[in-house]
Amino acid sequence: MGKILAVLGAGESGVGAAVLGKEKGFRVFVSDHGPVKERYRNVLRQAGIEWEEGGHSEERLLRADLCVKSPGIPDRVPLIMRMQEKGIPIISEIEFGSRFTDATLIAITGSNGKTTTAMLAYHLLKEGGLDVGLAGNIGDSFALKVFKEPREYYVLEVSSFQLDGIQRFQPHIAVITNITPDHLDRYEQKMELYIQAKLRIFENQTEKDHFIYDLDDPVLSDWIRPAELKPRVWPMSLEQSLSKGASIAGAEIQIITDNTEMKMNTDSLALEGLHNVKNTMAAATVAQLLGIRKESIRQSVANFQGAPHRLEKVLKIQHVQYINDSKATNVNATYYALESVKSPVIWIAGGVDKGNDYRTLLPLVREKVRAIICLGLDNSKLLEAFGNVVDLVVETYAMSEAVKVAYKVADRGDTVLLSPACASFDLFENYEDRGDQFKASVKSL
Repeated sequence: MGKILAVLGAGESGVGAAVLGKEKGFRVFVSDHGPVKERYRNVLRQAGIEWEEGGHSEERLLRADLCVKSPGIPDRVPLIMRMQEKGIPIISEIEFGSRFTDATLIAITGSNGKTTTAMLAYHLLKEGGLDVGLAGNIGDSFALKVFKEPREYYVLEVSSFQLDGIQRFQPHIAVITNITPDHLDRYEQKMELYIQAKLRIFENQTEKDHFIYDLDDPVLSDWIRPAELKPRVWPMSLEQSLSKGASIAGAEIQIITDNTEMKMNTDSLALEGLHNVKNTMAAATVAQLLGIRKESIRQSVANFQGAPHRLEKVLKIQHVQYINDSKATNVNATYYALESVKSPVIWIAGGVDKGNDYRTLLPLVREKVRAIICLGLDNSKLLEAFGNVVDLVVETYAMSEAVKVAYKVADRGDTVLLSPACASFDLFENYEDRGDQFKASVKSL
């Protein structure tokens, strides 16, 4: 008989791991504390995999030889702790998937920019002619891709929660875009625990591998000691000129790796904002390390379409621009959004607070924000932070209401920006649902 694989959580990653596990000869049992979505039920039924919802059959789960845990389940849950006491290895789906592929892995993490960087890196490699897939924290489960769509290369967006569950996961190229306070509710409110989780991305790398990071990021420059790392290190900077890695030379991005040097004009980038210059540096360095032609990199960077729900221009109505940045689920992401908008802002913000410190936003809010529309069940922290800074602060409890208020208070030339700085789970299924509701509400104006 095959070994028993327990899969906790029947979402995208869990179901993907279950299907791959069944294919690899495991006896698979999937357990979800809540209800399982119909599309995932259908996948499990078709694969002939046993599953349960609405609670855990603990005795059965404690007989497992291996457990794949959904990134959404905290390590301090009693069932997880009991499994650990019994010595059952608990891993993440990216760890599980990586055990069944010989593909070259490019893993990208960071508090902000990881989705855009992953999508752009994938675009550069695909346009450059590589057989490449995109998975992880973005779109499809990595494990399911390994089973259904084997590729020679995978670009993976990985979160700190996924990195918490690795053992042997070894990307050939690892990227950390930046580290700012996020998800501290999962890390005992300790920033150092969150940082350590992110830094695990390179813990299994060897001298043959590569690590790219932002030298301007205060946390990374403080924690990274390039000389002590096994992989080859490629920094990137907007503030310093570098003899290796990516930096700015005049109006050009300059990337120097091994015997290769390339330049591209910052005006040619499809994505706006300084943070996207960094994301472009990271993705282009990945492409250069994998031997993509310089001209292909330049063309692909110029024609890239950005990530949905990330500074996505929706419509202009009566000379007012509406922008959907629903993916901004933390303060730093919202900082980038406010920084990139040049006109006066009607800011729609709020949701589930993750222990946010809004003080970093104060200068930008004072300079740019005319009105704040709070959208959440508990807006007290936003009101406390900005109530005395902005003349107009309105509380709303539905997206359609928030957009109508924004429409009423916006003047010609303003920008209505949905950039919540919070998670979405109080009023929405996820940030995509929140962004989709925003776009629908704007279009119905």
